[in-house]
Amino acid sequence: MEKEKKSNSKRFLDAYNNIDYALKTRYGINRSMGFSDLIRKAVSINYVVRKYEDELIDYGRLRNAIIHSNNEDIVIAEPHEQVVEDIEHIEKLLTTPPLALETVARKDVLVTYAGKSMRDVIMLIASSGYSNIPVYKDNKLLGVANGQKILHSLGQYLIAGGTEEAFLDNVQIEDMLQSLANSIYYVVKKANCTVEEALNEFNNNHKLLAILFTKNGSENELPIGIMTGANVAQAQNILENY
Repeated sequence: MEKEKKSNSKRFLDAYNNIDYALKTRYGINRSMGFSDLIRKAVSINYVVRKYEDELIDYGRLRNAIIHSNNEDIVIAEPHEQVVEDIEHIEKLLTTPPLALETVARKDVLVTYAGKSMRDVIMLIASSGYSNIPVYKDNKLLGVANGQKILHSLGQYLIAGGTEEAFLDNVQIEDMLQSLANSIYYVVKKANCTVEEALNEFNNNHKLLAILFTKNGSENELPIGIMTGANVAQAQNILENY
């Protein structure tokens, strides 16, 4: 027997309720909070909600126009097909989001180690074409060797009276990273980090250059993926077409 096709109102209300439940469950928000307040609260912590804030607020009003009181069995209006498809797209992004590691992250992560000279690290960056290379010491992440940061450090070294040769051969990457200890230009996330969560990291920290992905999100693990600022447009496109 052929499965009965859902009406547009049923599809809309299912998507609306799933969004409401997913956001409240994910962020531990009081179940009694109204939908509009929920959306406004989630704007600061969820990239997808921030992107579709206006539409979601409108959908909250539309929901109240579709049903009579709180009884979803009494439908007084049917939404347009395009509206239903749009809210179902947002629902999919919020309830079954794509993972960054499976879609946008580069998995062939090149790493280097604390004792390497600046010459070695610069040559590694030049030969690999990767401008962000994680640096480890005793299997613990020290930081990320970034081409821009290295150039800045070289400039500071020269201003202080040092020479290019001394910087290249006498300074180790560990020494340079120590001067960046308070600079939050990379983060480590779990393997199940979503594309939305990764984009939220870049949105909330404009100095962020790279996200490293490890199995458990620990700095004592080697990375299994990396996402940089160069991947942001690709990640946005993935969400747009998901």
